[in-house]
Amino acid sequence: MVKKRLIYLSAVLICIILGLSSRYYGPALPSFVTEYAGDVLWAAMVYYGFRSLFPSSHIRRSALWAFLFSWCIEFSQLYQAEWIRQLRANRFAALVLGQGFLWSDLLCYTAGIACALLTDYYILNKFRK
Repeated sequence: MVKKRLIYLSAVLICIILGLSSRYYGPALPSFVTEYAGDVLWAAMVYYGFRSLFPSSHIRRSALWAFLFSWCIEFSQLYQAEWIRQLRANRFAALVLGQGFLWSDLLCYTAGIACALLTDYYILNKFRK
């Protein structure tokens, strides 16, 4: 169980590093990558986060929770009360909560979770054995 958690926490860390790198090196990357990679990687990170918290859970259940969490965060961006806008002004909170609702983010989250699920099933599964 500990080995599984370490593998998933490593995947979380990799997603964070790649996501932040996509923002930092954005000018050197194709605009498509700069615009969407962060959201795809954020959702993959959420999936791996759920896997690290519940490593014995079925991968489809983790994908469902990651999907629900990601979509709820995105739809929460439609709520624009002053207190939540002030919270989102914090850099860390903005990375977690986002800034504004975009339909494209929902597609990115779905793609990110699907890629993480497939990676988990086909690649990470080999490391666990």
